[in-house]
Amino acid sequence: MFRTMMSGKIHRARVTEANLNYVGSITIDEDILDAVGMYANEKVQIVNNNNGARFETYIIKGKRGSGVMCVNGAAARLVQEGDVIIVISYMMVPNELALEHKPKVAIMNEHNDIVDMINHEPEATIMS
Repeated sequence: MFRTMMSGKIHRARVTEANLNYVGSITIDEDILDAVGMYANEKVQIVNNNNGARFETYIIKGKRGSGVMCVNGAAARLVQEGDVIIVISYMMVPNELALEHKPKVAIMNEHNDIVDMINHEPEATIMS
């Protein structure tokens, strides 16, 4: 038996661009992807803290060090530049390893810099 577990999370990133005229996906700075263990073409869930929208798409690697967080294609209608989003990836983990599984969670600031890395879902609902 397997369980679907959070693998990585980019917490409270800012949308830098919403590009309606692109085929689809979310473009994310490759340095951020490396930190949370996400890959190009991986399916992710996006949660928009500003309007409550939730949607799925796939990742495109963005320029390293750019802080880019660009939602592309039809999903661009669900965000605006400056919106705060959460990007979540999942993985299948054998049941016997599920309790030991530790996700990689990047806590972001308003410039899409990683300010902290944690391996659990924090107890507090508000993080400074």
